Amino acid sequence: MDMKRRIHLELRNRTPAAVQELVLDNCKANDGKIEGLTDEFVNLEFLSLINVGLFSVSDLPKLPKLKKLELSENRIFGGLDRLAEELPSLTHLNLSGNNLKDISTLEPLKRLDCLKSLDLFGCEVTNRSDYRETVFRLLPQLSYLDGYDREDQEAPDSDVEVDSVEEAPDSDGEVDGVDKEEEDEEGEDEEEEEDEDGEEEEDEDEEDEDEDEDVEGEDDEDEVSGEEEEFGHDGEVDEDEEDEDEDEDEEEEESGKGEKRKRETDDEGEDD
Repeated sequence: MDMKRRIHLELRNRTPAAVQELVLDNCKANDGKIEGLTDEFVNLEFLSLINVGLFSVSDLPKLPKLKKLELSENRIFGGLDRLAEELPSLTHLNLSGNNLKDISTLEPLKRLDCLKSLDLFGCEVTNRSDYRETVFRLLPQLSYLDGYDREDQEAPDSDVEVDSVEEAPDSDGEVDGVDKEEEDEEGEDEEEEEDEDGEEEEDEDEEDEDEDEDVEGEDDEDEVSGEEEEFGHDGEVDEDEEDEDEDEDEEEEESGKGEKRKRETDDEGEDD
């Protein structure tokens, strides 16, 4: 697929001014030149042209907001002055795997005041013994060359400025929407967990109350049983006492009757 056709597809019914990122990797650059890319892409911040067969960047349009440019695995051998003229905001430039042989071909990059990172892996210029020292001296604005700083310290895996470009939401704000949905889902999960914990605590409280009621019921039954036993025992004692009282009454009556008969007999004797 040629570059013009690829750009048309990547637009996805958007206007060029609405595009912030444009990836055209592995498409075909006819005659080794950039085609279909115009200065209408005024808000473009990230452009990738990896392995498209470029010989030159002489047809690069004015892109005032472009920060990161990927040009690796092409056949570029010079003409970098075009970058300095059209890309005033460029901070990251990847020229790995191109046909750059001399340090002098990098001279135009001195005018890129914002340039912080430059990659030249696989270029013939890197074969010089003093390559790193020479490039850092030529381009004092650089922080990283081929992923390492002047002290041979590796660059961070992610650069804040680059990430802000790559993760920027599109015109519909899809990135923010995804984050919001994830936050909502996490909030729902937390609420469900809290509800489950609350239900478990309620169940435990109910079980404790039931156990307390059972214990109280057993205590009441024990008290009632004790009273019944005591009452039954007292009843038996009362009955025995009543029987004894009746026997005593009968004995007294019989004793009284005996005395009466004796008096009557004595009276009869006196009469005789």
